[in-house]
Amino acid sequence: MWYKILMGISLPLLAILWGVYWWWERKLDQEEAAMPKEDKSSDRLKQSRNEVADWATQMASFKKPERKPPAHND
Repeated sequence: MWYKILMGISLPLLAILWGVYWWWERKLDQEEAAMPKEDKSSDRLKQSRNEVADWATQMASFKKPERKPPAHND
């Protein structure tokens, strides 16, 4: 009984929310398509991309430290 009530409420609600999500994404895609090419990336996004690119070059040039053999105290 409770299961039928729960499903009767949650499934239509889920369908409505997916419809709203689809509509919102479509609206954002249309707004992005209408924007000029140079305005599609915000300054913050450009800065983040530059920071990630800098980090990637630092990681590419990273040299693993040499492993020293354990010292024997005889």
